[in-house]
Amino acid sequence: MRSYTAAELSALQTRSGYLVRLLFWIQVRDRATNARVSFGFWTGEDDRSFTVGAETRAYFGGGGLVSIDPIVMQSGLTVRMQRVTLSPLAPEVNTMLRGYDGWRAPAEIHRVFYNPESGGLIANPKRLWKGVVDGAPIQTPAIGGESNVVITLASALESLTHSLTLTRSDAVQRQRSDDRFYRYKDQTGSVSTSWGEKRETGAPPAPATLPGITSIPLFKGNNR
Repeated sequence: MRSYTAAELSALQTRSGYLVRLLFWIQVRDRATNARVSFGFWTGEDDRSFTVGAETRAYFGGGGLVSIDPIVMQSGLTVRMQRVTLSPLAPEVNTMLRGYDGWRAPAEIHRVFYNPESGGLIANPKRLWKGVVDGAPIQTPAIGGESNVVITLASALESLTHSLTLTRSDAVQRQRSDDRFYRYKDQTGSVSTSWGEKRETGAPPAPATLPGITSIPLFKGNNR
């Protein structure tokens, strides 16, 4: 369920109108230092800083953030996916994607209301989404086409789908009632397995005979 502050409700009910802008915040990883580096993009025309909680964040404007798919609000333990489209032509977007590691980077989406007459903020940005980056392929278009980057986000509940690394070893698995499910795990990579085909490995085995049964020829010579 969406919630609004008193100032936002007043703006929604007035006849003077209002403007809505979306903010995208992502914390990519520096490959050299392993530290998190923050980038912000919003649908406004100019660069601007916003107060989010107790933190002041800088957001790049001017077309870096192209669009954000409609956000669906729902409860439960379903992992929700969200798409954010960026323009690789923006220098900040290009630096973020090519200069840093964005895999599983924390990301947030906020919404902010503007007064169209004064151009001022009606209220501080409100968070609509929190999750991690699930994929960010850079699409190279054909001649005359349009290039964009569609970042796929997974909601925070996605972390509940990961199992602990300890449960994947034979030593730890044996602590659970001597469970030997992973006993051959360290050998599976060296075993050749054929799927959907039959391999000949030599002469066929001799036919098995059941005990107590004598083989009888199908044809006998002429006894005259």
